[in-house]
Amino acid sequence: MLTIADNIQAISARITRICAECARNPDGVTLLAVSKTFGADAVLAAARAGQRAFGENYIQEAVRKMQEVAALGAPQLQWHCIGPIQSNKTRLVAEHFDWAHTIDRLKIAQRLSDQRPAHLPPLQVCIQVNVDGGTTKSGATPEDAPALALAVARLPRLALRGVMSIPDPRPDLDAQCAVHRRARAVFDAIAAALPPGHAGFDTLSLGMTADLEAAIRAGSTMVRVGTGIFGARHYGSATP
Repeated sequence: MLTIADNIQAISARITRICAECARNPDGVTLLAVSKTFGADAVLAAARAGQRAFGENYIQEAVRKMQEVAALGAPQLQWHCIGPIQSNKTRLVAEHFDWAHTIDRLKIAQRLSDQRPAHLPPLQVCIQVNVDGGTTKSGATPEDAPALALAVARLPRLALRGVMSIPDPRPDLDAQCAVHRRARAVFDAIAAALPPGHAGFDTLSLGMTADLEAAIRAGSTMVRVGTGIFGARHYGSATP
């Protein structure tokens, strides 16, 4: 039976192979282990296999899990909020997470900046873009994203790092690549619009287990893999 460590090794090998095929350095692609609905023991197993960056969708569940993982003696981990952020949850994100990938409104970004504790480094953030108009997906439109990014970049306790997108599933590699290239175009448009001297805009958060290859071929620098590492999920007790 394959273990979480085996799965991480297999996904890392897959990333390396895809990067070689499209002449990219695999060091330029970060693996984000999506641990939503899995317990602290699964996170600890991944951490013992060398994984350090973890993505969580359900904010209250994630904060409890962070505390449990720390109590188990895990090494220092990096926590990414990759789920929607409601106004009543911004303080939890600001106080406990290292990254927030799902900024799609200036109101939420402003609250995160205002509530980020002074003793912590700035919260690293991405603009979520709905590149294909999926009706079930959050995100700014490609047309509105550059203006939102410029406004977010001016907030004092946030560091604008890039763009995140979760397009609807596509039937084949070519179609997946095409929609991911739209996200890359938004990333490029924002990069061109940022004032000279803005540092650190370097993250394109694209791709999951099923569309990993297409995302990397389109330029993703951070892939979000859950089932490929932890297995099938059970959603019965998840708390947003």
